Amino acid sequence: MAAEQPTEGVRRRRLLAASAGAGTAAALAAGPAAALGRRPEPVPGALPPQTVTPADGRYTDLVRGWNQRWVAAPRAVHLVHTPGQAVAAVQEAVRSGQRLSVRSGGHCYEDFVHHSEARLIVDLSGMNRVGYDPGHRAFAVEAGARLLDVYETLYLNWGVTVPGGICFSVGAGGHVAGGGWGMLCRRDGLVVDHLYGVEVVVVDAAGTARLVTATREPGDPRRELWWAHTGGGGGNFGLVTRYLFRSPGADPAGGPGTLLPAPPREVLLSASTWSWSELDHADFTALVGNYARWHVAHRAPGSAYDALCSYLVLGHRSSGAVALTAQVDATVPDAGALLESFLAEIGAGVRARPTAAGLPVAEPAVPAGFTPARRLPWLNATRLLGTTNALVNDPSQCSDFKSAYFKGPFTAQQVEALYRALAHDDRGNATTAVTLSSFGGQVNAVAPDATASVHRNSAFKALWGIFWTDPAREADCLAWIRGAYGDVFAATGGVPVPGVATDGCYVNYPDADLGDPRWNTSAVPWHRLYYGDNYPRLQRVKQAWDPGDVFRHRQSVRLPGR
Repeated sequence: MAAEQPTEGVRRRRLLAASAGAGTAAALAAGPAAALGRRPEPVPGALPPQTVTPADGRYTDLVRGWNQRWVAAPRAVHLVHTPGQAVAAVQEAVRSGQRLSVRSGGHCYEDFVHHSEARLIVDLSGMNRVGYDPGHRAFAVEAGARLLDVYETLYLNWGVTVPGGICFSVGAGGHVAGGGWGMLCRRDGLVVDHLYGVEVVVVDAAGTARLVTATREPGDPRRELWWAHTGGGGGNFGLVTRYLFRSPGADPAGGPGTLLPAPPREVLLSASTWSWSELDHADFTALVGNYARWHVAHRAPGSAYDALCSYLVLGHRSSGAVALTAQVDATVPDAGALLESFLAEIGAGVRARPTAAGLPVAEPAVPAGFTPARRLPWLNATRLLGTTNALVNDPSQCSDFKSAYFKGPFTAQQVEALYRALAHDDRGNATTAVTLSSFGGQVNAVAPDATASVHRNSAFKALWGIFWTDPAREADCLAWIRGAYGDVFAATGGVPVPGVATDGCYVNYPDADLGDPRWNTSAVPWHRLYYGDNYPRLQRVKQAWDPGDVFRHRQSVRLPGR
């Protein structure tokens, strides 16, 4: 069986359960072990499944996720800890005709998990083991594992990593299925570029739930199911129990430490902040234009700048600042010169002088005290960027987000729209920002149809975000983000239509407005913005593996003809 290392959260739960006489070692999970990808049962140390109903004090916490805007009211939440328990929970939902929803980390921006029609939520947070599976000769990451736990376990035990996201508490389940972007993307590609296989609970036409494993092996009859999980988005095809990672071309004979990228031993981390009190219209135009043009010029793979990744947080004027964070692999030749050249190009023509102040309300975080750049061990830098964001780690926030991929630089009209929304629109607040982040490099070394992640010719992406805690502010906040986003893409019907300059939206930043004709007047459907020409293929996978449409939400992949 897989030699899995429990995360710290698992170890704590086992200790607590043992002290309470819970008998954790006695838990069994059903399911055959002989077939490819089906793990032997029982899973040592696994807790028994638990069902939480509205009478249980834990219910209130389990029916909501990271975005407090969305709260469900299911009849029950099933806490599962093994694949067999997950199969049983899905089978119960199908047998009883209850609408099913699946939660791993709870970070979905929209109500795709915690929605009003959910009658049974399967919570995978207890399935968070990370380790090496000698049977598949790949690393196994369960769907409930949080990203920082994944990075720490892989690196500290084997010296490797996957190029996943920044936020420490995001669960692997939805993050990987949506493609997975992070600070190593220009160097190592997307997280799905290293996905070897996926273990998933599916439901056939007869309503029978079963556990299968699909891999990228050319002769695997389930290969299309693997492909669908390389950017097809969470909640579409089945319930993922774990992912298997091994980089293409890696030779298993070399041992586990050769199967995934080794992260940089050290990185140079820089953070620069421009105060809005000094930043005028011309400075803003230069800064935003420089960032976009640099990434367009360096979007192709194979340059020395593959070692560099960054994000520019355009904070609302009320936040006080605009800030740039950049990270470069310190082990590449002339790493310091690469970073200095990048910073000089981004700052060219900007008369306001940057400082080393942080921007704690930004998303992602902008640390203070990193001008000039500091040399840090890679894991320390990863922990810093992932955990120091006070805004993202506030469990009381409601929020809304929108996204876009850019192939070309901003037009003058788009820069003006950004400036109006951030410098003059008082409907924003100190949490409001538009974050531009690096894309390209090795991401663009992969063909658009090789994975379901279709955006393989983009230079950078953008994230509009706003947070609030007072329900009375929701209407104003939504008005700001809808207006700010729609103005930037006014020439293309309010959305970034795939074309010469823009390339749709990131499915891991889901936006229900893309399917609403009030906000998307382009006649380009939401699924083309997320999936481009890959959508019909995703529909065929849906038909083959979820013909009863058991796994669905209001923006899920539709069965053909729907």
